[in-house]
Amino acid sequence: MTRYIIIGAGAVGASLAAQFELSGTDYALVGRGAQIRHIVDHGLVYQRPAGTRQIRLKAFDTTEPPSLRQGDILLLTVKSQDAAEALAFWAWRPVEHTEGLTASALPIVTFQNGLATEAAALRLFPNVYGASILTPARFTEVGHVVVGGDPQVAIVTIGRYPQGSDETAARIVADLSRSDYIAEATSDIKRWKAAKLLHNVRNVLELFDGADDERATFSAALVDEAETVLKAVGYTFASPSERTVSIAHWKIAENAGIRPGQQSTWQSFTRGASSEVDYLNGEIVLLGRLHGIATPYNRAAQEIAGSAARQGGFTALLPFASLRELAKNHLSFSTPTHSRPKAQLTG
Repeated sequence: MTRYIIIGAGAVGASLAAQFELSGTDYALVGRGAQIRHIVDHGLVYQRPAGTRQIRLKAFDTTEPPSLRQGDILLLTVKSQDAAEALAFWAWRPVEHTEGLTASALPIVTFQNGLATEAAALRLFPNVYGASILTPARFTEVGHVVVGGDPQVAIVTIGRYPQGSDETAARIVADLSRSDYIAEATSDIKRWKAAKLLHNVRNVLELFDGADDERATFSAALVDEAETVLKAVGYTFASPSERTVSIAHWKIAENAGIRPGQQSTWQSFTRGASSEVDYLNGEIVLLGRLHGIATPYNRAAQEIAGSAARQGGFTALLPFASLRELAKNHLSFSTPTHSRPKAQLTG
């Protein structure tokens, strides 16, 4: 029987563990810090549209991780900025009752936003599966996770990285489906990850206070810039019409505890955790620099978010004017070899 080792106890990892517990799927949830200590000692307060329950989970601190065995599948659910450390921690851990086998021989599924984790995992693990997940989930309080997806928890697309699909992907999809996820396999996961990044580059705007029209203009600029860069690099984007499963009846439930403007980036800043902006907007900046394309909007967002994360103590939204002015400054001095995005800042 397959056992899933869930690495990371945030909103995605803890909700996976809760759903596996409820469906009878074998798993172990591994994390660090106050969140996992609370879950080990008291269980998880797990809130879904149908109700809230306290669930005892098979939870382990990284200081005393579970022994690995053949047949395990690793699910990497830490944030992108924590992925490299987690990959290094797990890759060379022994698999019990084998002759020299390590975790690097086991399949690993990467649930991170952005495009960097799969390649980092492939350096250590030959069997990497990328996952693109759409989940309205919130983790801002230790020991408490809220999921607003209804009737299923989330939508997950999984494929072998860099391409292909196989029996392992099909098995993961089947287990997720039994655990109340809408799950599907794809042979080209990079297209789904790229499409998700076009959405995620806008997450940073949740940190800023500004008029709706200003935010809409800047949001369009971020996306236009990201699309320009990713297309120049060679990415194409999956569209909803390509799905092999229906999501027509899936929604974010009303009064589920999930509020607009409070996605993963905002949640990390609210908890005082590290920022994933360097792997979202920063990914666009990196690819732009590598390929001679100016990215003033994403660069401005990354720089201000980075400074805010370093200062800590995020208790109020940042002034939108500072973001707008920094983007204008970068735009004035940029000399791209490709055309700039269509959207331009005004005012």
